[in-house]
Amino acid sequence: MSFAWPWQYSFPPFFTLQPNGETRQKQLSAWCALALAYSQRHRLPAMTVREAQDSPLFANRRLQRKLPLESIQVVLEELRKNGNLEWLDKNKTSFLIMWRRPEEWGKLIYQWVSKNGLTNSVFTLYELANGDDTENEEFHGLDEAMLLRALQALQQEHKAEIITLDDGRGVKFF
Repeated sequence: MSFAWPWQYSFPPFFTLQPNGETRQKQLSAWCALALAYSQRHRLPAMTVREAQDSPLFANRRLQRKLPLESIQVVLEELRKNGNLEWLDKNKTSFLIMWRRPEEWGKLIYQWVSKNGLTNSVFTLYELANGDDTENEEFHGLDEAMLLRALQALQQEHKAEIITLDDGRGVKFF
């Protein structure tokens, strides 16, 4: 199944941030929604600004239009303000994009645990994200960095505890 681009993506002015404040805010909202949908569809948890700049997300080859680097940074900063992006370095060259926040992933994971009667069970992080039992779950294949953030959120709610196992990390659910 291919990605369904929004109508704005085929509209050349979309690739130039508009000077009018109200128009610009609507445009930034559209860019943020597009970035989140694209990242979710392609399961892209982390990338560099350079990768983003060269990706189809910000470069419409059919129109031969690219969102300029400065504008990409404005979009990324807007995502950060909304809680959907976290910079991975001080120079802001790589980032983690979160189409779901860690708390939302934690809630999905805990719903699965509860639904399957798996409270008081221990899982390795690999089993949880890549095991056969989670194959049909939204969190299957979740990036380990995001999985850890989700489990930390559950740990703060006293629903889980991250533990160290002989061969890595695991989690116990309560």
